[in-house]
Amino acid sequence: MIDTRNYCGRISPVRLAFIGSLLLSMVAYWSNPILSKDSAFYLDLANTFNAEGFAATLKRYDWPWYPILIAVSHQATSLSSELCAHLWCALFMAGACTVTVACVQRRIESAGYLACLVVLAMPAFNAFRGEILREFGFWFFCLLAIWLAMRWEERPGWLAGVWVQMAVAGSFLFRREALLLVPAMILWQFTDPRWRRDWLRQLQLSALPVVGVVLLGFYLAASGAFAKVGMYWSLVSPENLFVKFAEISGRFAATVLEKYSRDEAGYILFFGFLAVILLKFLKLLGPFLVPMLSKRCWSGAKSLCNTFRLSSLAWGFYLAVLMVFFIQLRFMNSRYTSFLNWLAVPLVVYLLLAFVREYPRLARVVMAVALVVMVDNVVSLSAKKTHYRDAGIWISRNLPTDATVFYDDERIRYYAGRGYSMDQTVTKAMAMSPENAGRYRYFAVEEKADAPWLQGWLTQQNRRVLARFSNAKGAAVLVIGE
Repeated sequence: MIDTRNYCGRISPVRLAFIGSLLLSMVAYWSNPILSKDSAFYLDLANTFNAEGFAATLKRYDWPWYPILIAVSHQATSLSSELCAHLWCALFMAGACTVTVACVQRRIESAGYLACLVVLAMPAFNAFRGEILREFGFWFFCLLAIWLAMRWEERPGWLAGVWVQMAVAGSFLFRREALLLVPAMILWQFTDPRWRRDWLRQLQLSALPVVGVVLLGFYLAASGAFAKVGMYWSLVSPENLFVKFAEISGRFAATVLEKYSRDEAGYILFFGFLAVILLKFLKLLGPFLVPMLSKRCWSGAKSLCNTFRLSSLAWGFYLAVLMVFFIQLRFMNSRYTSFLNWLAVPLVVYLLLAFVREYPRLARVVMAVALVVMVDNVVSLSAKKTHYRDAGIWISRNLPTDATVFYDDERIRYYAGRGYSMDQTVTKAMAMSPENAGRYRYFAVEEKADAPWLQGWLTQQNRRVLARFSNAKGAAVLVIGE
């Protein structure tokens, strides 16, 4: 067996996870100088809060607590909003890694350093380190709630129960899906014979949510916001879900399937959606998928899932949330599924530990690959989209602020200091069409200056290229005007 403690000296796994996570976040920050679309949106919301207040921010986005945190941090420290956001993301990510390692180390003997390797190298969540996302706070507070619940299980008490509920409330401020922890915790207690009939202990974990629901009801009644609740309920109500799924199945059957298979359209879609989510989950394990392929490593895994019963139940509830999301919006991305991987870390560590014992030589290869993946998650050798930033800065200095400009990418607008919109529905082709081109005085588009179609369009519209900005790969943003 590989004794990982020999490689780590005297530093504890929990401390190593925290320090290692901060270092990786710092590398990711320096390696990714250009903001992602979501990052720019959150920062622009923070600017809106500082400039126009809460009402204007809420009008733009109905769950603005994370951008408000960035805005308040900027006001309190005088650091730039972008730097404040990156600092919060780094701290939340370090906290998530730390509490996850603490949870594993608490229940799986001598697995602390392997847990540290898993949380720092798994692509599912480490690949997002360079971005500014509310998921970081969601992950941290959810995992903190699970860790606090494990401590509460060992030493129940009202204060310990309140801390668990406060952590759930914290995660809810980042993503509403965090409410899945409430039924997961209730079911967790009801499936434990020790606490099934002890209603006092049940209240220790449910009193605050009950009070919160009552207070929320009073607030909604006073503000007249029940219509918003109705909108959210329409997304998750079983009746509406069945109607939506039947509609999608009917369309799928009519346009894709042969008539002999149309009766099975619902089954094909349901299990197809489920397969997509599970395949993403497995893909995002990275090199830690290898131990899952060994039948020997699964011995005792059922007992482990019972040991981490709360995480297992939360995993099932979150899978249901993803299915609802998939049915309603018909798309899925890695960022949404990554929380499944967080919840599966105890199982992954257990299987990796068994793999180390059964196949020590092959385990060395897996761990070496994991270290390479750890670096690959935060260091990108591809060309950065610096042309977006350069074009935005040029526009801010050279074009009138009241000019109508079409932005091929909203990040150009953000770097120009002119806001950011998530509701862009006009494509480049639409904006530059003969019917719409006259609506814009300037265009900031990603295109080759010598593209034949563009030369003809410039002549036809009596326009010219005012400036060109390219990145290391040669991709270019053209600023076009009269």
